[in-house]
Amino acid sequence: MQTETENRSVLITGVGGGIGRATLKLFSDAGWYVIGVDRKDFGEGFPARGHFIRADISNPADIHLIYEQAHTCVEKLDAVVNNAAVQVARPLVETTIEEWDMVMNSNLRSVFLGAKLAFPLLKAAGASAIVNVSSVHAVATSANIAAYAASKGGLLALTRAMAIEFAPDNIRVNAILPGAVDTPMLRAGLDRGHLGGESVTARLDNLARKTVNGRIGTPEEIAHAIYFLADNTQSSFMTGQGMLIDGGATARLSTE
Repeated sequence: MQTETENRSVLITGVGGGIGRATLKLFSDAGWYVIGVDRKDFGEGFPARGHFIRADISNPADIHLIYEQAHTCVEKLDAVVNNAAVQVARPLVETTIEEWDMVMNSNLRSVFLGAKLAFPLLKAAGASAIVNVSSVHAVATSANIAAYAASKGGLLALTRAMAIEFAPDNIRVNAILPGAVDTPMLRAGLDRGHLGGESVTARLDNLARKTVNGRIGTPEEIAHAIYFLADNTQSSFMTGQGMLIDGGATARLSTE
């Protein structure tokens, strides 16, 4: 006899990265059937009770392929976690049209199209959730990261619109806005130099000092927040919201 969580299924994009991999593990450990998506091979260790799809979410044809395969794996989706994203760290005037489109297609258009294709499976669950991984850059940002900030701000607005439209079908839609989290994307961005500092380590230390609790976050901490928003037993009255998880960085006046 299956337990309640063993009867649940989730689709998570970007499972090869820090937050995505931690989220996949958390859902799997809790007994969910997990469908993981990434543009690179996952490697060893993908949960036995699940299905991995190699796909590029910036490509609409790949998104159709994702949900075609999802339909063969499950009869419903209790949650979709839109986590995959790309980042370009470059001054606005140097950002090319191709780079801008790549960021928007990966971080924003993919969520729009994925929601349309996921809708039948989410509706079939009776009560389900979408969790969009936005960013603190949706509300406060840095120099030389305009495309990423714009995509994450758009994702926060899209979250509110989706929550309104999907509410009649009992599909909740929320976003999380992580601040500095120790992931490969963060380290790569720092290495490209969109924040000051002599080395990646120095820049990480600088970010930590700017949070209220004096450190940057871990992927596992963000994964638990995602799980909270995805689980109808914990957050059933919450929809259309953006949850900031930034160690208090945006709580402090920049003039201090």
